[in-house]
Amino acid sequence: MISSELLKGSLKTIVLKLLEENGRMYGYEITRRVEEITKGKIVLTYGALYPVLHKLEKEGVLHVESENYNNRMRIYYSLTSKGRSVVKEKVQEMTEFLKSIRFIIDPEFKISYE
Repeated sequence: MISSELLKGSLKTIVLKLLEENGRMYGYEITRRVEEITKGKIVLTYGALYPVLHKLEKEGVLHVESENYNNRMRIYYSLTSKGRSVVKEKVQEMTEFLKSIRFIIDPEFKISYE
């Protein structure tokens, strides 16, 4: 399992990318999808996920709507037009970061990449 310390800086990008690919999603659905995609290596806690969702909402990146589902309120999140441009920036930033980390961890990667 990936440590929460490593995950912390990536969570915003993960959420944005999932919403870009899946449209609107609710919190539990996001956590399950991440677990499924990573084959259980990344497990999002609600304590980590919801502060990120609320922050993205305040930044105008997410649209939030409530819907009654089986007599329970379910809160759905989707990207705003601003969010669609932010996700592209965040994914590009993450790609560059991962490439840089790879250069540090595996010097042979740099040789094969150039």
